[in-house]
Order: sequence, then structure tokens, then C-alpha cells
Amino acid sequence: MEHIGYILADNSRMARWAFDRRVRELGVTGPQARLLLTLHRSPGQNQGFYAERLEVEPITLCRMVDRLEEAGLIERRANPADRRARLLHTTAKCRHFLEELQEALDQLLEDMLSGLSAEERTEFQRLLQHVGSNLSLHRETLKASNG
Repeated sequence: MEHIGYILADNSRMARWAFDRRVRELGVTGPQARLLLTLHRSPGQNQGFYAERLEVEPITLCRMVDRLEEAGLIERRANPADRRARLLHTTAKCRHFLEELQEALDQLLEDMLSGLSAEERTEFQRLLQHVGSNLSLHRETLKASNG
């Protein structure tokens, strides 16, 4: 029997590859799409927030923001609490793009879960959330112990 850690890591790698391929067809890179989705879920934060969430260096995120701003998908707005800082927001153009992106991702998910019943999908989601909770708890414990 294959080790479950290997199966999980390998499936994650293949899912990321499929995600990157699907979003490239829409004209963005995988990391750019992840930024747009994160920004949609948590708008109005500074670039450091998104760099941490996406686990990329701030300079890498800055370059992504520059490109997406040039494409008219996001905008930097002044932070009322700190005039030196800028907060990121999606544009009207991005909201339309996010609809297309969501349709592509819904199809990807359907392809990934093909052959599973509704009950199996619900159980799979529950199990993944449980594993994610365990990993988050472990991560927070390590962060706290490392100061």
C-alpha cells in the first residue's frame, strides 16, 4: 500500500498543475490566479498580508500586483490609517474575470471528483477539512514555540 503522505503530496502536485493549466487558458499564471482569488475573499489588505497568505516573497508579490494592475484587474488604494501604505482591491473588470475563473475551477473540480457520489464528495470534503485543521494546529504550535 502506498504511503498516504505520498498520495496526498502527489495529488496536490497534480491538482496544482491542472489548476495552473486551466488558468493559463484564461490569460493569467497560477500564482496570479491564486492572488486574485485570495484578494476576492479578503479584500482591502496590504501586500504583506497577501504575500504571507500565498507564501511568496514580498518582492515577488509586488511584481504580480504590478502586472495585474497593468491589466486592469486590481488597484492599489491609499490606506486611510497609514498614508504610506496601499491596500489592494479588485476592479470591475476583475469581478467579471473572477466569474470566468470560477467557472473554469468548478469544471476542474468536477473533473477531479468524477465518479464520486454526492455522499462520497461530502465525506471527502469533511476529511480534507479535518486534515487541514490538524495541519493548521500543528503549524500554529510550531510558530508559537519558535517565537
